[in-house]
Amino acid sequence: MKFGLLLPHFGEHASRDNVLQGAIMAEKAGFDSVWVRDHLVFEPHGEMEKPNRTFYDALTTLTAIGAVTERIELGTGSLIPFRHPLVTALMTGTMTQLFGPRVILGFGAGTFDHEFEAIEWGERDRVELVRSNAEIFKRVFTENDVTYSDANFSFSDITIEPKPLGGRVPFWYCGATPRSARLAVEFCDGWMPGRISMATLDKRVTTMRELSETAGRTMPTVAVIPPTSIERTYEEAVRHVNVPGLLAWANKAKFAVKPPSGQFETVKDLSGQLIVGTPEDALEEIDRFAATGVEHLVFDFRFKFDRWFDQIELLGSEIIGKVNAGV
Repeated sequence: MKFGLLLPHFGEHASRDNVLQGAIMAEKAGFDSVWVRDHLVFEPHGEMEKPNRTFYDALTTLTAIGAVTERIELGTGSLIPFRHPLVTALMTGTMTQLFGPRVILGFGAGTFDHEFEAIEWGERDRVELVRSNAEIFKRVFTENDVTYSDANFSFSDITIEPKPLGGRVPFWYCGATPRSARLAVEFCDGWMPGRISMATLDKRVTTMRELSETAGRTMPTVAVIPPTSIERTYEEAVRHVNVPGLLAWANKAKFAVKPPSGQFETVKDLSGQLIVGTPEDALEEIDRFAATGVEHLVFDFRFKFDRWFDQIELLGSEIIGKVNAGV
């Protein structure tokens, strides 16, 4: 399993030092990746985030990190398709030329209409925008004089240079719905649902394995980004988590597999959607993810960005080090 960190590039703790020094520290601590979110007009999620609307651009942030690190992978979880794909293609190719083939393009359809209305794309099918981006990247990353047309984009004889080092960039579908998992099998290299219950994750992965086998395709990489709080005691770790907010979000999830009670009511019910407790508790939850088929786990410290460097150090020594050592 690979391990990553969601970066504090949004909200009140977004800063140059937190982003750049945190990425450098993560690389030294043995993490495999760092990740960013994406918004054009950021409106913090009321149940999960404080109202500060600071939001560092996703690809600009990863470019800066690539300049100060050597090996760590740089992922978007997820990029929202409000950019023209030719713009994103040029940016991505340039990024890999500057710091190597370390980019993972996770794409999602986006949650908020207002971001697409702001650029007058409000009538477009956002899921099909993700598909359009994937198809266009496959072409312009490897071919010249590309002609392309679909319901969203049309262009003729386009060549994008520089192309990405290695010829292509992994493309992941980000979303927790049954459709997102099916689409990941259809045209993506990975699937990253973000917050998802363990039972729901297991159901999606089982379906993806069946679909991949039927299609004769390699199973996409499965990744998750659960909110995380690790401390020396369970009580201290829970104290930093907005449990009511997570429960409210979980109960709104339309396609989630519910607990036996029919509602998400306790911290235990949030297994898969939250990693909380001591390092030993976290290792047990990591084992559950691994058993379900997760290959890339990204820790989301949005509840703990005020203790960002401490959390990197703690996870690096007590979790990443032990997993890599086979303890």
